[in-house]
Amino acid sequence: MQIPRIYLPATLATDKRLELDKQAARHILTVLRLEPGAPLIIFDGRGNAHQARLEHATHVIIGQQIQSETESPLRIHLIQAISRGERMDHVIQKAVELGVSKITPVLSQHCMVKLKSDRAVKRLQHWRGVAISACEQCGRNQLPVLNTITTLNQALSEQEHGLKLVLDPAGQSTLSSLPLPEKAITLLIGPEGGLSDDEIRQAEQSEFAGLRIGPRTLRTETAAIAALSALQTLWGDLG
Repeated sequence: MQIPRIYLPATLATDKRLELDKQAARHILTVLRLEPGAPLIIFDGRGNAHQARLEHATHVIIGQQIQSETESPLRIHLIQAISRGERMDHVIQKAVELGVSKITPVLSQHCMVKLKSDRAVKRLQHWRGVAISACEQCGRNQLPVLNTITTLNQALSEQEHGLKLVLDPAGQSTLSSLPLPEKAITLLIGPEGGLSDDEIRQAEQSEFAGLRIGPRTLRTETAAIAALSALQTLWGDLG
């Protein structure tokens, strides 16, 4: 049986006794149904992981540090236009599994989601939970950065170095035509309704290259997964 992995944002040290947060304790009790003495892996989201032992429902004893490397050699920043319901959850979950280092949710012209300030905070908290669960499942010890929700204009105005790509069915670039990136990769994916022509032009003015992946038009959640998988296969750790 695979040893459960639990995220705990605390300073980890051998023989240290730590209290689990309510969500982790509830997961251990109601989902995993673990008994005292059960082995665990605890990670802090900053790259550190330790063996651990469940003392009782709310506390663990930290054991030896685990040396493992599951982070991608590619530093990928995903700028994802917000989509409805589970589609956005799905994108964040799979993006974390595929090794992105940063995610920025953006509102664009054709977004079908309207978020007021209070709902935006709740959605961001929910997506952070999705990212944590994905790290627990896939073996990552480093939580990717999840930026606050912003507009596409604001995201494009932030100067980033490296290869910048916007997924566009009419794009002139393909992955096979691009040079090996020396620095980070920024990938922009539109919403269900796609990016408008003006938004594509604005991205290109911000030095994003229009990227075409295959002859078919992909749904927003499929597009993100396909593009990230291709990047990791070509230049990352899926090859």
